Amino acid sequence: MYKRVRLKDTVEVPPRHLADVTPERVKHLLQDKLEGRMDEDVGSVVSVIEVHDIGQGSVLPNRPGVYYEAEFDAITFDPRMQEVVDGTVVEVVEFGAFVGIGPVDGLLHVSQISDEYLAYDGENQQLASTESNQTLGVDDAVRVRIVTKSIDERNPRDSKIGLTAKQPGLGKHGWLREAREERQATTEGD
Repeated sequence: MYKRVRLKDTVEVPPRHLADVTPERVKHLLQDKLEGRMDEDVGSVVSVIEVHDIGQGSVLPNRPGVYYEAEFDAITFDPRMQEVVDGTVVEVVEFGAFVGIGPVDGLLHVSQISDEYLAYDGENQQLASTESNQTLGVDDAVRVRIVTKSIDERNPRDSKIGLTAKQPGLGKHGWLREAREERQATTEGD
């Protein structure tokens, strides 16, 4: 879920910018420091959008810059447990598909995609059903539910988000559309 949040953080202003400690300068420094960073409390910082307050500067021994505490607004993405999200398949591997959900990727394990057996087709970068004509490949749009979340603040790339598509209303958008059209045809025939 995307949110606008008010945060506080300390930013180092290097000596070459000390004559220009403006909200715009501090915003750029905060963007360089925080954007893309994962935090257990707020999720992934997508963008620093507005600086509201810059505190008094502090000098630390043997450090060339001046440190300012700033209060600012940021847009964050914090995936919530059990949240249903739409995403796009960004990679297919033998054990499942990685799905881009906002600024992070989650793993949709092969066992969580369908009740049918899905075989890995490396040549076409897809998982294909041996029982029906269903396939899941790169760039396919999917609707999934977040079932596990482990955020690693030190190494954001090591954060893990587990996904499932095994419940009514979830799965590849094409599959959902086909199922809806079948239901409508059945109800119209009654």
